[in-house]
Amino acid sequence: MDVQMVLGVVPTSDINRARSFYLDTLGFSEFEGPSVPEALVVRSGNSAFLVYQTKAKAGDATVLSLLVKDLDEVMKDLRDKGVRFEDYDLPGLKTENGVAEDPRMRSAWFKDPDGNVIGIVEAAFDLGL
Repeated sequence: MDVQMVLGVVPTSDINRARSFYLDTLGFSEFEGPSVPEALVVRSGNSAFLVYQTKAKAGDATVLSLLVKDLDEVMKDLRDKGVRFEDYDLPGLKTENGVAEDPRMRSAWFKDPDGNVIGIVEAAFDLGL
């Protein structure tokens, strides 16, 4: 199997609300190609993911991870736009002010309007960003 790219898939109950969140709040762009009714393909750099309208409920697991160079800067920008970061106190994962840290990476999580969990990761190793 020759995989060229992995495409994350995000369910939404309201495609217009999701479009506003992903394009306006997070600042991603929409794929400029064939459109799909009640769905959109969102792009950022060399990555993309599909957002589609469904009646299914969002899960508790992370559906997307966004790799960034400066977690603090990204979190500040998102907080200024009204994004609330999650705090966790689980075995092996504890956040402080929304951030979990270990020697390899720093991570934070927030939810989109449908409750889908999105992670932001700043790695201490080269990801080729």
